[in-house]
Amino acid sequence: MVARSADLAARPIRVRYFAGARAAAGNTSEETVEASSLDELTVLLSGRHGERLALVLKAASFLVNGLTCHDRQVALPAGATVDVLPPFAGG
Repeated sequence: MVARSADLAARPIRVRYFAGARAAAGNTSEETVEASSLDELTVLLSGRHGERLALVLKAASFLVNGLTCHDRQVALPAGATVDVLPPFAGG
């Protein structure tokens, strides 16, 4: 059984931004936040950085500890690194 975010408390997550996501986050390349799922993470980051990043996050792909994660409700492991990858031209 996969743990859902409601089952676990927020935990420190390292977020790394690439390409257009970095620009939308105000040229921040990396930050640490507390979130229990990608859904929670995207809400937190949108509130912190504004609508421009919120739009990028809606279309972005996410790597959690180097692995693609499509389920935005699955619990993130403590100390995870989440890479935010916006859609790339031609990709």
